[in-house]
Amino acid sequence: MAGLRVHNFAVSLDGFGAGLEQSVEAPLGVGAEALHEWVFKTRTGRAMIGQEGGTTGIDDHFLRAGEDGIGATIMGRNMFGPVRGPWPDESWRGWWSEEPPYHHPVYVMTHFPRPDLPMDGETVFHFVQGPPGEVLAMAVEAAGGRDVRLGGGVSTVRAFLAEGLVDELHIAIAPVFLGVGERLFGDGVPPVGYACDPIVAGEGAAHAVIRRA
Repeated sequence: MAGLRVHNFAVSLDGFGAGLEQSVEAPLGVGAEALHEWVFKTRTGRAMIGQEGGTTGIDDHFLRAGEDGIGATIMGRNMFGPVRGPWPDESWRGWWSEEPPYHHPVYVMTHFPRPDLPMDGETVFHFVQGPPGEVLAMAVEAAGGRDVRLGGGVSTVRAFLAEGLVDELHIAIAPVFLGVGERLFGDGVPPVGYACDPIVAGEGAAHAVIRRA
């Protein structure tokens, strides 16, 4: 049966998974780019931006694992872009190039309808409404027997955790403080029915994998 996995979800030492004031200039919120500095020191991360070199150790292993066996992705609207409210037009096509790195169906959760957006490389963004369980059912069907990856943002991951739908959650703890932003476990209450593997120290981040108990 297809599982729902979260990979490479970076948080700060003080627990923030995103900063405030998301914009085109600050896709993750002010100061939150520091959460992903470890990514672009790895070989896989550097290849994502068209560069060579990079480390091939533990951080790279966790980064690559996020691509294995994935047939569809779910993300919140904030992860797709900074546009809020009704779509003024269809000019915003995501943070990525005309060939996003997904290469499979992507379900963007939004309260405002928008036509499907086919991109190069077999990525199609579907803009969907509905509770987490319904959206997951769509993605599972599209994944064709492979797993579904759950992307950000923070509120999206929290919503799926609250309903016990996440099978595996990989958190990369970056060695930075943000001070403000959105906390993954903002209410201080851990998700019910989950347990954490031993934390693994990478070259630029510490890695915690939380699984359904």
